[in-house]
Amino acid sequence: MVVRPAHPPPLLRRRGRREPAGTGAGELAGRPHRHGHPPLRRPHLAGFQFRAGLHCPDRRHRKTVVSTGEPVTEIDPADDGEVAAWIADTVYAGYVEFIAAFQGLTRRAATNFSSRSWPAQDADAVRRLSAHTEVVQKTVAEIHPHLRATPDRRGAWRTARTSYRRRITQRSDLELAETFFNSVTRRIFTTIGVDNDVELRWFGASTLPRGLDHPETFGTWTRTRGSAAMVEAILESYDFGVPWVDLNGDARRAGARLDAFLLDSWDTLDLDGIDMLDTVFYRNKGAYLVGRLRHLNRVTPVVFPVLHGEALHGEEGIQLDTVLLTESQASRLFSFTRSYFFVETPKPAALVGFCKSMLPMKSISELYTSVGFNQHGKTTLYRSLYRHMQNSHDKIVRARGTPGMVMSVFTLVSFNVVFKVIKDRFDPPKNTTRQAVRDRYRLVAQHDRVGRMVDAHEFENLSFDRDRFDPDLLEELLTEAALTVRVEDDQVVISHVYTERQVYPLNLYLREMSADRAEAAALDWGCAIKDLAAANIWPGDLFTKNFGVTRHGSVVFYDYDEITLLDECRFRRIPQSDDHEHEMRSTPWFTVEPGDVFPEQFPTFMSFPSEVPSEIWERFRTMHGDLFTTDFWIDVQGRLAEHDVPDFYPYPDRLRFRRGGPLLPKVGSAP
Repeated sequence: MVVRPAHPPPLLRRRGRREPAGTGAGELAGRPHRHGHPPLRRPHLAGFQFRAGLHCPDRRHRKTVVSTGEPVTEIDPADDGEVAAWIADTVYAGYVEFIAAFQGLTRRAATNFSSRSWPAQDADAVRRLSAHTEVVQKTVAEIHPHLRATPDRRGAWRTARTSYRRRITQRSDLELAETFFNSVTRRIFTTIGVDNDVELRWFGASTLPRGLDHPETFGTWTRTRGSAAMVEAILESYDFGVPWVDLNGDARRAGARLDAFLLDSWDTLDLDGIDMLDTVFYRNKGAYLVGRLRHLNRVTPVVFPVLHGEALHGEEGIQLDTVLLTESQASRLFSFTRSYFFVETPKPAALVGFCKSMLPMKSISELYTSVGFNQHGKTTLYRSLYRHMQNSHDKIVRARGTPGMVMSVFTLVSFNVVFKVIKDRFDPPKNTTRQAVRDRYRLVAQHDRVGRMVDAHEFENLSFDRDRFDPDLLEELLTEAALTVRVEDDQVVISHVYTERQVYPLNLYLREMSADRAEAAALDWGCAIKDLAAANIWPGDLFTKNFGVTRHGSVVFYDYDEITLLDECRFRRIPQSDDHEHEMRSTPWFTVEPGDVFPEQFPTFMSFPSEVPSEIWERFRTMHGDLFTTDFWIDVQGRLAEHDVPDFYPYPDRLRFRRGGPLLPKVGSAP
């Protein structure tokens, strides 16, 4: 027996495929529904046909015709089958809308690069970040009120899932479409953990193309007249719409470095070929041509970074800045501390598979995220975590390092990821709010991370087996983060959490590593602070405990609860006083306003652990003593005000080609 609501819900309208411009859509939008609700609207989908005119036994399923001659079918919300078909249509249309917006913004990167429209590139990066969430929210808002009127909501959704799965089977971006469906599903049902009943779920093994079976995604070059000629042919095959400053010279430099690498690493000049992806990877002011060298069973990355430069006679053009030929060098290009690439591809899995074949240490999650599909990167990260939890036994424990005042941080050591939840109350002297912390993480996500800030994924409603938690950690979480963490039966539910790649806390690294490594990290710490400043980022806290060291030896920042824009700070000198008692007071005797920063105080809290040799601290002060002066910070603010932002290269300065003149300006130094 089906119970009908006292007031019948609005009928759902499924629209045909076409609406002539200026008619149809406007007439439907302006015509009131017979129950006072407007009909549902979906965007036009090229190559996709909404089904209309379905049979309805009780004849309340009424077909109407507007003045354009466009058929509109009304669907009874009490008919689960009709509702399910409409849901599948609506979610699919939402996905097509999202991917069209995403690819449209991505496609503009080529024009922005050729025209040097850097502000437009930055704005597109921010817009693209929000595209997935915006379309998901719009799709949920469209579906939710009508789904509530359906007697069997979950049954209708299961049927919709089956229909949606069939619809996306032949898509070349199938995996992204699945993630979109699950994003909508989780918001509709406020899913905790995984809901096998309504989600598109798969935690087993899945295939990922290695690029070999998708030759349409890359071209192969072989050497017939020497390495320089081969490189020149490769570079000429890409049309940037901008002339080369010195194509022949760039090719000779790259060819010589390629030959030196082959002899040094493979002990031969033999080469089966170079596979180059057809698409260009754009980020910031650079364009990157990505490929792989092959010989017998060996493979290594090859990346050609292309930048704008000045020609010998004042003519503008592009030039090859270097060539990257090792896994370590290319891995930094795809680092989790960098902004996402703009890469236009109809086959994301083939692109990621190609990259994985030459960067085996990079996770699938990192690769999807690095090319802009961060939502699917989250999906693959969660699937990897789920599989790992099923095949491991170690406990979730407190992360190494100094406990935070704002966040509780824990980890599954064997998984190489840390989890961060916001505490209910913050220890003094922290003076912030939960929302302010979330806003700062959002700032980091939208800002250029310049290789110095760890990317963070934001999750909601994760669920873990209780027995996987260290008892002391669980007690701490339930005490200090009770608004976020709770126990339901044998599950620990975390309503909001950030995940970050695990790095070696700098304070521990300085204490535990050899003197040579400790000194290198200490000096790079100063470079990291300067890079962040040049990128208009003030970390808030400069303690070594808030920084970490990656597996490549780069120092990065990861504690964002006090981060702010540098140009919003006021860097001041400490006023002079003739009163000795003023100097002895534990609190400032002068007025301090929010946003005031006193660089003269930095040596007090930037000092190294006592176990670190004093010579390392003295070396740091010699190289980076300007950090302790107000003039340094005011000078950086002045350059920011004039939009004089330096370039940040994802490779060491020593790798860049020299052309007889000074190198382009660079801040800091990549290790």
